[in-house]
Amino acid sequence: MFNNSNNFQANKASVLYRHGDVLIRRIASLPVGAVRRIGATLAHGEITGHSHRIQQSNAVQLWVHGSELFLEVKEASATLVHEEHRAIELPQGLYRVWRQREYRPDAYVEVMD
Repeated sequence: MFNNSNNFQANKASVLYRHGDVLIRRIASLPVGAVRRIGATLAHGEITGHSHRIQQSNAVQLWVHGSELFLEVKEASATLVHEEHRAIELPQGLYRVWRQREYRPDAYVEVMD
């Protein structure tokens, strides 16, 4: 297998994580103009009241840019938890966070846990 360190860096930047209805993608940098957001909750479930949140709130910083949400893991790793999903470890780095959407003929609708 050919191992090129440039390919490794490119692949590292495009890593995806799925946690229920939340999708998280590693990114290289925050967008210019991103603003800090308080808290460690990535998404609330309006139906169940459950939430996708970082267990170690002091290990992360949330950012917003318009309607987009970003996550900065400042420590070596942080644990993403939810009452109905297995916890996952996110390594240090920057991430973009999306809520999954489902298509309906009249609109795209965010999926609710």
